[in-house]
Amino acid sequence: MSALIRAPLACALADEHRGTVAVMGSLDGVHKGHQALLSTAKELAAQKEARVSAVTFEPHPRRIFQPDAPPFLLTTLEQKAALLERFGCARVFALPFTEGLYTLLPEAFVQTVLCDILGLSGVVVGEDFRFGAQRSGDTELLARAGAEHGIDVVTVGIQSDEGVRYSSTAARQALREGRPDVAAQIMGRPFTVESEVLEGRRLARTLDYPTANMEMGDLIRPRYGVYAVRCRHEGRSHDGVANLGVRPTVDGETERLEVHLFDFEGDLYGKPLRVEFASFLREEETFSGLDALKTAIARDADAARKALNPKR
Repeated sequence: MSALIRAPLACALADEHRGTVAVMGSLDGVHKGHQALLSTAKELAAQKEARVSAVTFEPHPRRIFQPDAPPFLLTTLEQKAALLERFGCARVFALPFTEGLYTLLPEAFVQTVLCDILGLSGVVVGEDFRFGAQRSGDTELLARAGAEHGIDVVTVGIQSDEGVRYSSTAARQALREGRPDVAAQIMGRPFTVESEVLEGRRLARTLDYPTANMEMGDLIRPRYGVYAVRCRHEGRSHDGVANLGVRPTVDGETERLEVHLFDFEGDLYGKPLRVEFASFLREEETFSGLDALKTAIARDADAARKALNPKR
C-alpha cells in the first residue's frame, strides 16, 4: 500500500488511518531538519504505540501565493512521499491547499483538519512553523489548541551543522549557486531529477555522445551549466555528465537537461531515469560550431569521471 494519501477536506479518513503522530509542514526536500522532526515523531509515536505520518500541502503554498514565481521545488510530491516513507512514515497526508484550507482560522484548522478529518494523536513541527489564515497561527497557539482536542504538540528547534542551516531555502540557494554538494549536505542526499526520457533531435549521437533528454517540470533549476551526475536506470547505476540549460550552440531557446551515461548501450526513450547532481563543472557556453562542441563534451566527460572517482 502506498504511503501517499490525498487527504479529503470534506470527510474524515477511515479509522485505519487515524491516530497517528504527524510531522507537519511543506516538507520540501525532506532535508535533515525535517529528518529531525521525524526522529522526534518516532519517539512520541512509540510512547503512544502509534504510527508516524506526515501532513503536507499540495500544491506548495508558494505556488498559490506567488503563481508567477519560477520553479522552486526540491522534490515532487511523489518524491517527497517516497522519502518520507523511507524515513518511517506509514502515511503521508497531502492536503489540497485550496482557499477552503488556507482561509481557515488557526483554531478551526486544528479542530477541523487535525482533529476531525485526520484524527491525529500528536503533531511535531519546527519552531518557525506557521499555519492558518494569513499564517496567523504559531507553535504556541498550535500547542494550546491541540491540547484542547487531545493532540500532543512537540516543537523542534532549528537544525544546523558547521554554520550550515538545514532548510529548504538554504538548499535552494546552494543549487542556484551551482553548489550541489552543499545542497546534498543539507538534504542528506543529492538533488535528484526523476522522469521519463524524451525523444530528442539525436544530434548528440552524431557527436559520439548520445544523451537522454529530460524536463525539469516544477523542480528548481540549479545553475545552468555542466554537471557530473550519477544515474540509475532499471536497477543499475551509471556515472555520467549532464548539461542543464538552453544549449546555445544548437538551440538557445529550449531548456533541457541532457544526460550522457558513461559506457551505456541501450534505448532510454520513454523510460524512467533518475539523475543525481554530484558536482558543478562549468557554466554553459556558446561554441563556434559542432566540432568545438564535441571537443568540449569530451573534456567535460573526462572532468566528470575524475570528479566522480577522484582516487582513480
